[in-house]
Amino acid sequence: MTFPFTPQAQLRDVTLRDGLQLTGGLLDVDRKLGIIKRLIALGVPELEIGSMARGDLVPSLANTVDVIARLTPEELSRCWVWVATPRHVEKAAAAGARNFQYCLSASDAHNQANLGRSTETSLSALPAAVEIARSVGGRVQLCIATAFTCPFEGSVPEDKVLGIVTDGRTDGATDTVICDTLGQAVPAQVTAMIRRVVDASPQRRTVFHGHDTWGLGVANSLAAISAGASVVDGALGGLGGCPFAPGASGNTATEDILFATRPSWFGTDTLASMVRISEELLFELGEPMRSKTAQGARSKADAFEWVMTTQ
Repeated sequence: MTFPFTPQAQLRDVTLRDGLQLTGGLLDVDRKLGIIKRLIALGVPELEIGSMARGDLVPSLANTVDVIARLTPEELSRCWVWVATPRHVEKAAAAGARNFQYCLSASDAHNQANLGRSTETSLSALPAAVEIARSVGGRVQLCIATAFTCPFEGSVPEDKVLGIVTDGRTDGATDTVICDTLGQAVPAQVTAMIRRVVDASPQRRTVFHGHDTWGLGVANSLAAISAGASVVDGALGGLGGCPFAPGASGNTATEDILFATRPSWFGTDTLASMVRISEELLFELGEPMRSKTAQGARSKADAFEWVMTTQ
């Protein structure tokens, strides 16, 4: 039986960006395109498909422009690309992208490690990025990394995050993405933060991006939804982590979020197909399966409808 989590939120799968950041190998363009098309066909509403970060710094994402160029406008309408400068937006837009996730960190130390500049410098460049996106009919998300804790500075005050959210230079953003980059937040913190962000910027969607480093990825995602988040991020098999944040591990698993929330498009057949996609990808990358739902789907508890009948 299906018991949907209420209130509902959309899932965004971030496997092909955040999920691949810590992997050693580079998936070729055709392989990435295959994953994108399979996930869209299954019903996944939104995907993050790559990054405009320098290829020498994040080799696994070096072919993002080629991926963008091979997708149709309809497919690209559901896909997001990570950017950090106006120039990134310009290059991604020239390839066909229309959805841009503009990322900066709440903590200066992480912004310096991740982007080589201060948070203030990144924030000051956001209006120019928005203008470029608008010139091609695109939209920009304000993505705030290290919104709860920083690997260099420790705890990040809520007011610092809210100061960024309410800064006039962010007015052109359509969404606010709140990131538990290290997976160190607990549900009470997530609830408090998301409520404040939703109240401070009701004109935007609020997105929660969680990691499962400390085992609270699903709990934090559900807390975010209950507090008003419209979208939550996940990666197939719990793949991922940030190469510029010591201590960050895998994202909250897409399969686990979907099993917990049960959106209308997600059923037993969809889960089985998704598990197979995850297993193929993780085997190819030499990564472990971190999704408890995927592991459960391969169990011998045959009386449970979500267990895969074809092992």
